[in-house]
Amino acid sequence: MPSKMLLSLICLARTITAQTQPPGVTPPLAQTCGPSSANVVCVNRYASVMPYHFFREPSEGSTDVSFGRTSVPNDTSFGLVAGADFLVFDQQRGLEILGNSPSLSLVFNVSQAVHEAPVYVPSFNKLFVSQLAPPAGYLPQLVVDLNQDPPTLSEFLSDPPVYAPNGGTFHNGLIYWGASGGNNSIGGTEQRSGIRTLDPHTNKTVTLLNNYFGFYFNTVDDLFVDSTGAVWFTDPQYSWFNRLTDTPPQLKTASYRFDPATGATTMIDDTLIQPNGIALSPDGKHVYISDTGSETGSIVAGGPPGSPFNQTGARAIFKYDRVDNGTHITGKRPLFYAQDWVPDGLKVAANGFVVTGSGPGVDVLDEFGVLILRIQTSFVVQNFAWTGDELTTLWIVGQGGIAKVEWNLKGQDLANPTS
Repeated sequence: MPSKMLLSLICLARTITAQTQPPGVTPPLAQTCGPSSANVVCVNRYASVMPYHFFREPSEGSTDVSFGRTSVPNDTSFGLVAGADFLVFDQQRGLEILGNSPSLSLVFNVSQAVHEAPVYVPSFNKLFVSQLAPPAGYLPQLVVDLNQDPPTLSEFLSDPPVYAPNGGTFHNGLIYWGASGGNNSIGGTEQRSGIRTLDPHTNKTVTLLNNYFGFYFNTVDDLFVDSTGAVWFTDPQYSWFNRLTDTPPQLKTASYRFDPATGATTMIDDTLIQPNGIALSPDGKHVYISDTGSETGSIVAGGPPGSPFNQTGARAIFKYDRVDNGTHITGKRPLFYAQDWVPDGLKVAANGFVVTGSGPGVDVLDEFGVLILRIQTSFVVQNFAWTGDELTTLWIVGQGGIAKVEWNLKGQDLANPTS
């Protein structure tokens, strides 16, 4: 198999060739590149100059029009884009991420329900995954057993059950869930949106947080746990839009930091329309939060359900600096404007690259927001998690599918956080 050095030389040669075309000859927008183990397509210079007449239909409602569906009739090479497993925009760094034998495979076909909160438990070598509505009130969750070959998918029910986990992470031997559902009688009990833990060894769950001074949270969505044990989480309004809660929003959308040691919950940001994904850089200096406000619905009691997509709405990732002994954030600036749908799931790789699920795919950015490559899936992605001893296997979950990627991009070791 070709070495990293050889792949870099091939990439450089192609780049030089593209940049030294004879006068009047335009290099192709796209070309096959990289290892043959997957369908890898390199997009030259980000397709920053397309031959006229090109046109990309806007996405609207529940219809997504991806970058690969852009009409470029005067450059037939662009036809390679739609069918690629991996789209590489920065050839040197992108091919290094993919390595010698990258692969993308659809492992399970699942329902069109939202699938979220994938959490890898190393001691079990299992991946825990949530399933949200439909149907409303669904309590069992899913587990992928990676000890089997091929892996198996089955249901499990925690004790007591947790309604609609929407975000998840692993810390100090426990699964932390952002429980987004709220109902006064589900599974024989009342549940409200909050933070819960699951001990995978005993199957017992514990509620850490279920209110803000008596008010129900809207949708405890995504979260991470820092090295002090503090839980940082976002609180958009999607549970009401999707009727996962029986109560209209009582709080404005915001992001918070919860200290389990004291019970104190502190607002860290209230500037985003629908704060969604949240992640911490490996060095602990930066927090990333995505705004998916282009999907927003009515918060009025009795109003129509759903949150139709608005092409010109908010769909960006923002970067913040961590201050005040790591308890607050400041310095908000835009990092990335999603090129496809909204940036939902959000995590940071071990090397600091930012990874986000966006429409039918996963985007990989550097820490400054430059798009390096995109994984293209056959289903809308909600979230993902790294697994395995080396944390170089990425499992992707969403509406209709669960897929697996083998590559060289390593995830953070959540079992042993350093920041």
